[in-house]
Amino acid sequence: MRPNSLHAADIAHFIHQQTDLADHHAHGAVLMARGEGVHVFDTEGREYIEAMAGLWCASLGFSEKRLADAAHKQLLALPYYHTFFQKGHEPAVRLAEKLIEMAPGNLTHVLFQCSGSEANDAAIKLIWYYNNQRGKPSKKKLIGRIRGYHGNTVATASLSGQPHMQADFDLPYGDRFLHVSNPNYYRAHQPGETELQFSARMAAELEALIEREGADNIAAFFAEPVQGGGGAITPPEGYFQAIQPILKKHDILFVADEVICGFGRTGNMWGCETYGITPDILTCAKQLTAAYQPLSATLISAPIQEALIQGSRKHGSFGHGFTYGGHPVACAVGLETLAIYAERDMVGHVQRVSPAFLNGLAAFRGHPLVGDVRGVGLIAGVELMEDKATRTPFDPARKIGILVQQKCHEAGLVVRAIGDRIAFTPPLIMTEAEIALMCRRFGQGLDAAWMAMREAAAVPA
Repeated sequence: MRPNSLHAADIAHFIHQQTDLADHHAHGAVLMARGEGVHVFDTEGREYIEAMAGLWCASLGFSEKRLADAAHKQLLALPYYHTFFQKGHEPAVRLAEKLIEMAPGNLTHVLFQCSGSEANDAAIKLIWYYNNQRGKPSKKKLIGRIRGYHGNTVATASLSGQPHMQADFDLPYGDRFLHVSNPNYYRAHQPGETELQFSARMAAELEALIEREGADNIAAFFAEPVQGGGGAITPPEGYFQAIQPILKKHDILFVADEVICGFGRTGNMWGCETYGITPDILTCAKQLTAAYQPLSATLISAPIQEALIQGSRKHGSFGHGFTYGGHPVACAVGLETLAIYAERDMVGHVQRVSPAFLNGLAAFRGHPLVGDVRGVGLIAGVELMEDKATRTPFDPARKIGILVQQKCHEAGLVVRAIGDRIAFTPPLIMTEAEIALMCRRFGQGLDAAWMAMREAAAVPA
């Protein structure tokens, strides 16, 4: 590595997020320089298909000029204003209005932040505030799911069921965070157990937890329609239909984390529509601006909004907010993004290309490394497995997922290894021809990883 180069400066001064920092310190990073459609190019000129849409978010690819123009226009008119102290601006109002028009269920009001983590963190605060206003101060515990992901703040990392995000960070913080099982049917089902039976078992586990903790102590259940950070895990048949009546019976709010699933990813505008979820709160981010600006939203129902008004009467103000929440440039880009989705029928496009995407990946079920493939719309997870017959996973210490990820990278494909699951969430604009190329490169990556494993096994210790 050249002294004083960009890569040397990166190692010397920049902390990469969700990264093996020891490996980064030794080998450096891949630094991207530009993008075009579904492709990105690094500083050495190498081209990649970005099959993760960055971090699940670049839905319109990496060169949508209309979004750059929308940001530029707003920067010239009003580059910044806040939404504190009864102040605001048109882009935030119009975007809130549009989101409620699009929203599933009976959601009525919108609170803007900058990230999905902040959207879920705000939801947690609002839930606790809501129960205080309605005279239920003990109703504060929150239920997440193992391998669920809801963010990186102290509260949302505590709610998330991701051990590596909690280890040595002194998380979970406090005793308000509970977890139920990861509903990964392929890995966790019992011999002969159908998906419906598995879902009933997951629901029974939830109800047992509620009875053990006491319904009067539990405020909300958080769930992604498809578990993104857990490995692009789709719910088993009947899962949410079994879960929701239990929550309703015990007066427990359902928070739908649509940060990854929202805006067409699952083949509908919302994952809630795909899986029949009626949320009390919905959080969204990522594809809200197609990743061209940092923006998230927390959508709430009328009873929660009324509690906020009651609390404001009591305290003289609603004591919550972020300096850049509802930033006018981000909101202007969000409005333009939603307009593009409608004009280009992006949901319909996802529905049309999804069979090529899902069938293309399903064809790898016969590969020696692949145990299972599941997905919906344009999100899928490929499960790597040492022994398919017994569903015996690889020893995590072998880092087979990372090996496959690296070999895919060498083949010109960006995917994400989440343990030994390979996640795919390409830009929504991806064509069938680009999907075919993605699958060819994935096959090359799998084959190269398999060959490397065989060669390593043949070398005497």
